[in-house]
Amino acid sequence: MEEKKVLEIKHYSKSYAEGKKAADDVSITVMAGDIVGFIGHNGAGKSTTIRAVVGVLDFTEGEIFIDGHSVKDEAIECKKVTAYIPDNPDLYENLTGIQYLNFVADVFNIDVVSREERIKKYADLFEITDSLGDLISSYSHGMKQKVAIISALIHEPKLLVLDEPFVGLDPKASFTLKEIMHEMCKRGTAIFFSTHVLDVAEKLCNKVVIIKHGKIIASGTMDELTEGHSLEEVFLEAYGDE
Repeated sequence: MEEKKVLEIKHYSKSYAEGKKAADDVSITVMAGDIVGFIGHNGAGKSTTIRAVVGVLDFTEGEIFIDGHSVKDEAIECKKVTAYIPDNPDLYENLTGIQYLNFVADVFNIDVVSREERIKKYADLFEITDSLGDLISSYSHGMKQKVAIISALIHEPKLLVLDEPFVGLDPKASFTLKEIMHEMCKRGTAIFFSTHVLDVAEKLCNKVVIIKHGKIIASGTMDELTEGHSLEEVFLEAYGDE
């Protein structure tokens, strides 16, 4: 079976005030079934790139395609097949957990039977079923993160984009999310996520991209990049004195 490109970032650049480039000629391809780790120091350009991919941040240089559709010209088509979990979940706090999840399911036109099955499955896995009737404003950060994750899984996206997804999750929830990510990849979902937790990236990802000062300085399969070394060693060597 021919491999399918789900996410294609081609020569993407983003400049801010004073002409500083937050992303400089970034090109990344994520295939169906890939889990690609995007790593770098704070301010390296990870979140800037991720926000451009999901349509939150406008850009003028380069092209980004999701499932063959241009993020610039076919934004709705891209959003239909993409799920995004930001590093800080910003949910509608005047809704209950279940109201919010049903709202997201409505946006993606998910039928009642499918949404109920998926919400039950993931709420049970993350052990928040009993809290779904409570207002989101009463939730801890970790609870909000779990609801954000469940909302991203409801429409079974072709591309799952996560920005520091394990921050704020307890160890059991982190394990659960990693298991879900593996399960999704087996079904052909492409996953692209940033993380500071190099041990997690090394165990979870089949490919990795290292970015520094907006430029990609290393990328490839995990085996190609590590070659008997730990990802932490590879990362520290790539970053040099920093």
